[in-house]
Amino acid sequence: MSARPTTSKGLRTRAHLLNSGREVFARDGYVDARMSDVAEVAEISMGGLYRYFANKEELFAQVIADLHEQFYRASTAQEHDFATEPYEVLVEANRGYLEVYRERGEVMRAFIQAAHVVDRFRDYWWQMRDRHVQRFVVTLERVHGITRVNGVDAALAAESVACMVEQSAYVWFAQQSLRASEVDLEDATRVVAHAWYATFFAPSAHAPDSRGQRLAETRGQPPA
Repeated sequence: MSARPTTSKGLRTRAHLLNSGREVFARDGYVDARMSDVAEVAEISMGGLYRYFANKEELFAQVIADLHEQFYRASTAQEHDFATEPYEVLVEANRGYLEVYRERGEVMRAFIQAAHVVDRFRDYWWQMRDRHVQRFVVTLERVHGITRVNGVDAALAAESVACMVEQSAYVWFAQQSLRASEVDLEDATRVVAHAWYATFFAPSAHAPDSRGQRLAETRGQPPA
């Protein structure tokens, strides 16, 4: 693995190479992207590129790591309180996630491709989703006391909805050229936020389960 630069010039060069790599991966996909293409876009020698990134896998791993942090920050609600406004929080969080996905759809398409051919990226794809799911599950229990919905573990329910959102975003924004029309960001946000809310906060989610045990009560209702 190449050493991370410490000088301001080195950090700027590294950031420039990451931007160039992101452009090439978005254009060509992971499999067909070449380090020579990155060097050409960045207008740097191959030797200069290899001083910062040892190979294509290392470069792409950093591109995805940066993107994952962007997703994680963007899907953190800042304007609403989950205790009293769960629906609004879900709208805000999902809008942030989908907005990043729409902006970086081509890179995410390359990432899904890479996850099918390189175990490292398959594992990273899994870890990314799990980090989001666990954050939600921990907060759900801490704020609302909910650990089960419809008689199943809340973590399993959260994973199922997260998979739905992930696949929907992939279809809407990573493969949007296959669609007859673009999907509006606000429409997409409302659809997936409603799915989260209905799963965890609708009255039916907290009816007595098959063993007659009363599940956690919820607070808040979505606006009419």
